[in-house]
Amino acid sequence: MKKEDENIIIERGLALHKMIRLFTIALGGEGYLNFIGNEFGHPEWIDFPREGNDWSYKYARRQWSLADNPELKYEWLNNFDKAMIHCVKRSGILSAGFARQLNMDALNKVIVFERGGYIFVFNFHKENAIPDYRFSVPESGNYEIVLNTDDQKFGGHSRIDEKFTYQSINEDSKQYLQIYIPNRTALVFRIRN
Repeated sequence: MKKEDENIIIERGLALHKMIRLFTIALGGEGYLNFIGNEFGHPEWIDFPREGNDWSYKYARRQWSLADNPELKYEWLNNFDKAMIHCVKRSGILSAGFARQLNMDALNKVIVFERGGYIFVFNFHKENAIPDYRFSVPESGNYEIVLNTDDQKFGGHSRIDEKFTYQSINEDSKQYLQIYIPNRTALVFRIRN
């Protein structure tokens, strides 16, 4: 998994790994449990010495060097995990109430929900990036991106300008956001004060 190696299967796996981790932490309740090493997608399993593996120590270790090697894609997953945990701590998501579904779009494979004042947008579609995707939001104002799984520092393609501020649209006494959402990407928004 060297950074210079291009492989559509690995790229899909990286994108989905980040999205599923974010989905889990955002909806999982009041806590988050991670098996040590999974934050950067460790390639092997842990199997402690036991009778069933002839008391082998071969898989009784974590390869922490994978995430520390700047030539490998594991660094991107580790960077994402750090940013995700920082975002969750700063936002207080885990102590917020239950999430509220804002949009469930089976055709486009897009899920949008709000939790603790933050808007989570997930596009699980394998190929459809959606320009001008519109969904309702709980309040009017200017929204900014606080976490983007497609960021280049996380192994993404940087298809979104994270400095852009999204102004809600008032229509029929409801508020909407209209955004570009690339395929296999998740975005987290907060209202800008």
